[in-house]
Amino acid sequence: MSSSPSQMKKSVLFVTGLSGAGISSTMKILEDMGFLAFDNLPLSLVMPLLEQEESVNTPIAISVDTRTPHFDPVRLMDLVGTLSSVETYQVKTFFLTAEDSVLLKRYNETRRTHPMAKDRPIVDGIAAEKSLLFPLKHQASSVIDSSDFSIHDLRRVVQGFASGFLERQLNISLMSFSYRHGLPREADLVFDVRFLRNPNWETSLKDLTGLDAEVQRYVQNDPAYSGFSESLQLLLERILPRYLDEGKSYLTIAFGCTGGRHRSVSVCEEMAAFFRRKNLPVHIHHREIKNL
Repeated sequence: MSSSPSQMKKSVLFVTGLSGAGISSTMKILEDMGFLAFDNLPLSLVMPLLEQEESVNTPIAISVDTRTPHFDPVRLMDLVGTLSSVETYQVKTFFLTAEDSVLLKRYNETRRTHPMAKDRPIVDGIAAEKSLLFPLKHQASSVIDSSDFSIHDLRRVVQGFASGFLERQLNISLMSFSYRHGLPREADLVFDVRFLRNPNWETSLKDLTGLDAEVQRYVQNDPAYSGFSESLQLLLERILPRYLDEGKSYLTIAFGCTGGRHRSVSVCEEMAAFFRRKNLPVHIHHREIKNL
């Protein structure tokens, strides 16, 4: 198979964001994926590095954040803009973030020193860093909020974003969830399927999940189901190409119901089958089914 022009470009991924949000873990994940990973690289060394690795086809991941000597978010944004305008480079920026309370808890648990709070409380360092990086966050290609993530969740999301970036395609993640446990932060599109009849009230179905054929038949036999499913598929067929045109490499579509084990799982599984028939890459994550 011949390479397309986009595949011939040098892939460069900058990883930045808030301290404690998962930058180092993200770099390890990217390294496992085959990226040449350079952690905490001074901006002055970026161009020499790229020139040195110009003939190597391996994608490069570079982390730059407030730990980096002489870090300047404006210089980083300018550098990303310059490289993006060069035809031989494919460039994106991942910005890692998390809620203040989560960052504070992580720092307290590890007893690390915040890079912007050497001689003052950690909360002050978090606030100062958020203010400094605000413009960078809003210029980033992808923002990843790790507040609710386990390391496995972070790996799943980073791999989805990075794979779509390398392959120049839209990777789709479908997830089911329970409204009782909150909306998933990573979701781009959320569909509430609580209008469908609930298998939880059927004694024979209560202990099953939407992965079981009996539950799927029950959900799909709801008179409202077929119209909803057909309309949703038509909507997604129309809008997914536009997301790709906008440069998005990873899209998370979430389906929620009361318990997150029956209706949302069943709908999620049917939509996965729909995307597979279209030969589109899809990953499934059932948040409330812990043994998967």
